[in-house]
Amino acid sequence: MLKKIFLAFAVGIMAACNVPQVTYESIDVEAPFEMEAIRVPVFPRQDFSIVDYGAVPSDKELCTEAIAKAITACNKAGGGRVIIPSGQWLTGPIHLKSNVNLYLSEGAVVRFTDNPKDYLPAVPTSWEGMECYNYSPLVYAYECENVAVTGPGKLYPKMMLWRKWFGRPKEHMDALASLYHQMSQGVAVEERQMAMDNNNFRPHLIHLNRCKNVLLDGFEIENSPFWTIHLYLCKEGVVRNLRVKAHGHNNDGIDLEMSRNFLVEDCVFDQGDDAVVIKSGRNHDAWRLDTPCENIVVRNCIIKQGHTLLGIGSELAGGVRNIYMTNCVAPGTVHRLFFVKTNHRRGAFVEHIYMDSIRTGGTLRVAEIDTDVLYQWRNLVPTYKDTLTRISDIYLSNIQVDSAKAIYEFRGNERLPIRNIVLKNIDVACVADSVNGVKHVEALTVENVTYNTVDRHALPQLDKYLGNK
Repeated sequence: MLKKIFLAFAVGIMAACNVPQVTYESIDVEAPFEMEAIRVPVFPRQDFSIVDYGAVPSDKELCTEAIAKAITACNKAGGGRVIIPSGQWLTGPIHLKSNVNLYLSEGAVVRFTDNPKDYLPAVPTSWEGMECYNYSPLVYAYECENVAVTGPGKLYPKMMLWRKWFGRPKEHMDALASLYHQMSQGVAVEERQMAMDNNNFRPHLIHLNRCKNVLLDGFEIENSPFWTIHLYLCKEGVVRNLRVKAHGHNNDGIDLEMSRNFLVEDCVFDQGDDAVVIKSGRNHDAWRLDTPCENIVVRNCIIKQGHTLLGIGSELAGGVRNIYMTNCVAPGTVHRLFFVKTNHRRGAFVEHIYMDSIRTGGTLRVAEIDTDVLYQWRNLVPTYKDTLTRISDIYLSNIQVDSAKAIYEFRGNERLPIRNIVLKNIDVACVADSVNGVKHVEALTVENVTYNTVDRHALPQLDKYLGNK
């Protein structure tokens, strides 16, 4: 109560002193579930150029301090734009603050260093669904409100060192196992210090952690040390008009994790891993945080390359519901159009997922659900708790595919079968291997699914781009 009184008093003082304030634009989003209007921050019309705080365009002289000073000044003045002018700017991590719009001007190229020491001290972040302290993400915000990165410029990190970290040597795997054990045994997040020794925990490119009212609009990304855009425990925002290209290891396009009420639209993704991913944490951390990822709409996007067009999991122990992807195109090939992946350690639920009006060239499988995906974790760490994922109410409709090895493959668990899958109006011009594979599924509806079968060798583009899988 005292906090609310203080906030009201502070807002009153700002208004009385004519301090500029952030206002909001409201966007109504159509979805097959109840979706709140999304508030998008509109920032005060005042600019803070990094040049005025000592930044110099260079590939050798760091602008980290100058950018930080401009962000602080903008925040203290009630909000506005921090301007990155045209030119090349070398920097370490950029830490955003509330009411700040980092604006990348036409011709602006932000080159992030690849020296891990520049990304210390460690900050609260996460690694594949487990909370920890790690090297700072390249663009980072923690517990901020009204944060944005906009403008036509480019984020272009240096990658020489991070590429060396793409591999997973024994030291890295041992560190992963250690973090998993700490999480499972309830070790405080502050004690999970991973930015040390040869752990090689690469930082995210953009990681917004526990933020509210987010706007990412108009800029370009080329390359990323780890996941490219990670919205973690965030509430309400819009991601639009981005051009994202990153073909390194774990280079997902956008990961929305334990976040709610977001619109992703008119973006181009060109990824070395999954394109659009919905997550909700791993095991004990997700159960502790108890925050489903929900009310996400993805529309009018182009996926040039990617392992999965829409992926859910495998970190989904907090639950996933109300996800809608529509009117998206993958003109080339993707491994899977739609993929839900989980395992017997996750628990929680996946429900009310909709995918409609999708067009693609080639894919391994149009739709896949697998309840036994453990990757390297299968033998790396034990099962602390056996708990299955409830999966139900999956709707795929109006999908056109040039070629596929299989249309759908659903592998449920006999102890908790998948329930209520509807496939409607799906046309696959050429199917090479099999039409379907179904195990432990209840209430599967298949309506107007058409295809032509051909010899798999008649589809060389699948083997060329996807491998013999």
